Parts: sequence; structure tokens; C-alpha cells
Amino acid sequence: MTAAGGGRVIPLRREGIALNGVFGTALFVFVEVMLFAGFISAYMIAESSALPGMWPPPGQPRLPVTSTAINTAALLLSGVALFLAHLAYQRRGPRAAQPALIAAIALGTFFVGFQGAEWLALIRQGLTVTSSQLGSYFYLIIGCHAAHAVVALGFLFACWRALRAGRLGPSLFGGAQVFWYFVVLMWPVLYVLVYL
Repeated sequence: MTAAGGGRVIPLRREGIALNGVFGTALFVFVEVMLFAGFISAYMIAESSALPGMWPPPGQPRLPVTSTAINTAALLLSGVALFLAHLAYQRRGPRAAQPALIAAIALGTFFVGFQGAEWLALIRQGLTVTSSQLGSYFYLIIGCHAAHAVVALGFLFACWRALRAGRLGPSLFGGAQVFWYFVVLMWPVLYVLVYL
């Protein structure tokens, strides 16, 4: 694409296109941060208004802190792998990013699968959306994060497919990175506030 300026044709820069993709995703992420801030505020109000010794509610299973810590490490490692894919993309080209991108997708998929298995175990133990305020907030907040993780994984998978087809551009890759980093960095906050 070209743009006319002062009687001559000036090529448009690809960096501007990448910046638009990243900027658009960053605006979306900002809105999502506000959504999670609202969820977390409501959760903290419910927790602080419970009678002493009544949170978590009696008869409800305890959240799996240790196994979720391991899962948290897997998600954080996926963020590191995506950062390494970004460096390889910038320094050596799109094809060089493939191993680290695959690692990021694999670790992210492990995280989502592990969360699903954890949910099934908690449901079997009696923690449901209607069992208590803890159950309601847990599935609302953690479920919303899981939905974001699945969508972000879809974007990373789209990047991988575009890379294999030789069409991975900086706009798609940059936007997918911003969204995945949001998922990765939001999780430790949720882990500390909801699980601990």
C-alpha cells in the first residue's frame, strides 16, 4: 500500500500495522482488566463480610493450593516461551519462532486441561455454582479466566497456522502476544486472591 504525500508516493510502514494490532488488543485487555477488578472486588467484599471462621463456608471443599501452584508455574512458563518466540521472530524471522510458539501453546493447553480436571474434582466434592458464595465466585472468576485462556490459545494457534503457511505478520503475532500475556499475568493475581 502506498500513500500520496507532497506529490510523491510514500510506502506505508508495516510497523504501523503491527502497532495497530497491538494497540487494539491492549485497549480490549484494559477493558478486561476492569472486568476482573469488578469480580475481585465483589469476591473480597463477600469474603470480608463473612463471619469469622466462616470463609470458606463450612462443608465446602478446600481449593487445591499445591496442585494449582504447579499449574501456575506451567502457565508462567508458557509466557516465557512466548517471549522467546517473540525474540526469535524479531531476530531470525518467523520460522525461528516455531519451537518456542509450540511450547507456549502446549503449556497453555496443559494449564487449561489441568484447570478442567480440577473443576471436575471440585464439583464431585460438592463445590458448585449454587453450593455457596465461594462456589459462585470461584466459577465466575476462574471460569471467566479460563474462557479468556481458551480464546487466547485460539489466537496462538492461529499464529502457528499462519507461521506454517508463511503468513505470520507482526499484527496478528503482536496482538496474540498481548492477549496471552494478559491471561498469564492475571492468573497469579487470581491464584493469590482466590486460592490462598
